[in-house]
Amino acid sequence: MGKNKDKITERVKTILTDKLGIAETAVTPDANLSRDLGIDSLDYAELIMEFEQEFDIRIPYQDTELLVSVKDVEEYIRSNIS
Repeated sequence: MGKNKDKITERVKTILTDKLGIAETAVTPDANLSRDLGIDSLDYAELIMEFEQEFDIRIPYQDTELLVSVKDVEEYIRSNIS
């Protein structure tokens, strides 16, 4: 499990840094996506689509409000990948 966890963490971090053009050091587990990383609603929608594509999952609209921090995103992906 640990190895898979690290892989998800790294992929999430890569997506965030590539899409947002932010430093990798800014992407910490407790970083708030909007407050700390500066994600606006358009960025957020694009990131959701990117996560869906990268991890082959579906993130229903009602679940997107659960994804507040980087850790929330990682845990959501972990619990929804097959």
